[in-house]
Amino acid sequence: MREYIIAFAQAYPNFRQAELESLADYHGIKLDISHHDETNPFLIVKLNNDEEARKILERSILAKGIYELWGQGSTYEDLHEDVQKRSRDKFEDYKQVSFKFDFVTYMGSRSNRQKCEIIESFSYLAFEGPIRMKNPDVIFSVLEEYHVSGNEKATTPINLWFGREIQLSARSANVLDKYDLKRRKYIGTTSFDAELSLVSCNIGQVGPGKIVYDPFTGTGSFLVAAANFGGLALGSDIDARMIKGKSEQCNIKSNFKQYNTSLNFIDALTMDFTNNAVRSDFVINTIVCDPPYGVREGLKVCGINNPEKAARREKVIIDGEKAHLRKDYIPPKKAYELSNLLEDLLNFAAFRLPVGGRLAFWMPTANDDFQVHNLPQHEKLELVYNLEQEFNKWSRRLLVYVKRGDDYKGETVNGLKVNHIKNFRERYFKGFSQKSR
Repeated sequence: MREYIIAFAQAYPNFRQAELESLADYHGIKLDISHHDETNPFLIVKLNNDEEARKILERSILAKGIYELWGQGSTYEDLHEDVQKRSRDKFEDYKQVSFKFDFVTYMGSRSNRQKCEIIESFSYLAFEGPIRMKNPDVIFSVLEEYHVSGNEKATTPINLWFGREIQLSARSANVLDKYDLKRRKYIGTTSFDAELSLVSCNIGQVGPGKIVYDPFTGTGSFLVAAANFGGLALGSDIDARMIKGKSEQCNIKSNFKQYNTSLNFIDALTMDFTNNAVRSDFVINTIVCDPPYGVREGLKVCGINNPEKAARREKVIIDGEKAHLRKDYIPPKKAYELSNLLEDLLNFAAFRLPVGGRLAFWMPTANDDFQVHNLPQHEKLELVYNLEQEFNKWSRRLLVYVKRGDDYKGETVNGLKVNHIKNFRERYFKGFSQKSR
């Protein structure tokens, strides 16, 4: 096994482990990162070879790059000593290749003059190949970690590493700038953050040729992210206006056209998820979604609460045809509880996903009364990740389930119903001033 060091971006640190573990599992690679510290921007891991390192990092959103570790220390004297002791046998392998040096720093910086002095201190490497600032054969990186206290400027790093760059991530390739909502052709009030959409798809193990379904697609944020990773995107939404878009040139299809992923877009259907019309033998590999929990808009499904009113509607005749059977008929909608929706979602996933398939959805929780046993469970689905994005008085959680085989026997329970959790929308607009119970 070889040692590698991963440099992370300072975004959503509690999501890092889930993303890397999911990407490693997707590629069939064993990766132990149980020692990961969310407060540390660098992580040393052990892998068999460079190819495994490339596969894990190339589509990561929360990491910046991975490097073969040649040495480490708390001072440059210690670093040089460790490099010469640990990696001297590697020097000859890169003696004649073109190369350059790069710096990866956390909470600190170096002037060009300082960088040159540090590079010269590695003269014992004795490389004879040409220095190329563009497209060199190898990039050697100095990684520095500084500690900043208050408003003081850090001048001396507390940890140092030296290594060979193996792979920069999708984040380093500016994928976030590419999918920034401010640049997107078609968005709405429910459009989901681009960064977390991509992270959700990574943890959901979306991949080339895999069917990805979003039953609450809105403007297609998760579908667009899924297509970036090669997924075949299928969506549905009860609101026909969201599917239709603003015009022929500004709708979900135009987003895929913008990113040159039109071939990955299957379709988006106007459909009530609780009356799902997708045929039962249609393979769905991953479900990724953000259910409408009622903050930006109320949660509704097709139907009428009053049976007598529903019976009267069925008797309405227009041009000799029953109104509810006409193509232009717009069905009535009724309010729907989040607990019921999540129960339906887990049942659907348990029935439709193949063994190993993943369900990843976002669920809101109030910070003052959250308990793990409030989370919905299904006997065929294993909850593998419960990841929190915290706001002021509430959070939204990315819950990720894996469909297991017949030998897995979990528990089916609707935690929101069992524990009598009050309507989230009502508590949200009251400022969470009232307890759920």
